[in-house]
Amino acid sequence: MLFLQSEHKKSEASGPAMRDRSHIEDTLRLATSEPSAEFTGAMKTLLNIYHKSIKPLEEAFKYNELRQHESIILGDNAEITSKPMVLFLGPWSVGKSSMINYLLGLHKSSQELYTGAEPTTSEYTVIMHGEKVRTIEGIVMAADSSRSFSPLEKFGQGFLERLVGIEMPHKLLERVTFVDTPGIIENRKQQERGYPYNEVCQWFIDRADLIFLVFDPTKLDVGGELEMLFKQMKGRESQIRLILNKADSLTTQDLMRVYGALFWSMAPLINVTEPPRVYVSSFWPQDYAAETSRELFMKEETSLLEDLNQVIENQMENKIAFIRQHGIRVRIHALLVDRYLQTYYDKLGWFSDPYEVFQDIVNDPDKYYIFKSILAKTNVSKFDLPDKEAYQDFFGVNPISHFKQLSSTAAGLAALPALLNSASPTPPPPLPGTCEGPGCEEKPKNRWRRQ
Repeated sequence: MLFLQSEHKKSEASGPAMRDRSHIEDTLRLATSEPSAEFTGAMKTLLNIYHKSIKPLEEAFKYNELRQHESIILGDNAEITSKPMVLFLGPWSVGKSSMINYLLGLHKSSQELYTGAEPTTSEYTVIMHGEKVRTIEGIVMAADSSRSFSPLEKFGQGFLERLVGIEMPHKLLERVTFVDTPGIIENRKQQERGYPYNEVCQWFIDRADLIFLVFDPTKLDVGGELEMLFKQMKGRESQIRLILNKADSLTTQDLMRVYGALFWSMAPLINVTEPPRVYVSSFWPQDYAAETSRELFMKEETSLLEDLNQVIENQMENKIAFIRQHGIRVRIHALLVDRYLQTYYDKLGWFSDPYEVFQDIVNDPDKYYIFKSILAKTNVSKFDLPDKEAYQDFFGVNPISHFKQLSSTAAGLAALPALLNSASPTPPPPLPGTCEGPGCEEKPKNRWRRQ
């Protein structure tokens, strides 16, 4: 009896069994994380493209003065050279912080993110690589121009007090940056947060390479805050991954029902023809509960890790796509400002009031075919045009007389696509045993499902 009691005390002291993490390092290839010479060269080319072809247009046409949700402002090299960002979103206490602890192996260490059953994360926590472990206050992060977080300063001191950075030496963090966010609380009004929650989320969404929307079986309801987040992620559906966490807390039958409920709730919010990819597992360091679908959960976890590794491996391609998209936005903005300027000079008469003439153009651009003329004369999609209201604010602080005709600054626009293509790194050689030559075309990939 005494022996049994002592054994029971030992098992309590040791705690629940921990899961083996060796597959994480293997799948994410943490042993070979040094950047290649091709990657370094392509990054230099990309920076050169930005500084020679895009940044002059940004400055000449004051692109950074455009309303934030209409533009992504680079400002300096930090935005371009930053590591891929993985953003964790979801309701409170669904396991976002625990998932980060598991991926980084922080369980029971001094760097472990605090977790609990109550809403525990009230800050935006940026976990990034550093030579030593240290915590950085949000005000310091925003003031450091060498980082990509300096634009966050515009959200005010109330937000910066809720922003914290954590640096630590870790092989995975050499390749990726994690961002843990405050949980969605549907019964709380946004103004009670003390900062513009949706605008801050939009900033991180615009810069995220992968977005993990984490849920657990008890928090599948869709409210106003979650619906707003999905609206903000429009156009980035390929980067969204739904995660049904804590799956080993359910029986197989209940898990099937919860999976169906999650799919039914979320699929209409992701406006794409392909259904969203849902990963089902329990992402924390403790071993799976007994009598659950252990093999299924392990396969799902491995699939998610492969998905994450693909984003890391495709970093250069994603950077090129990001700069291309940014260059298109800057080009459209320059074309629009130039069109406003031309219309203003055409309508300005000898006895006209310049202010009244331009106000009429800004307040009713359709009357002067401002936006339609851009679509008619240039290869611009109507879906890429900014809102007309954005230019009422823009010209409210930037008089039209401050701008010059586009012809004097448009030299770099025509060469942009070719330059961007030249920055693309050469593809890696095929693996041994793979098909080469005619008849070996690449199979089309489904971005939602594991191949």
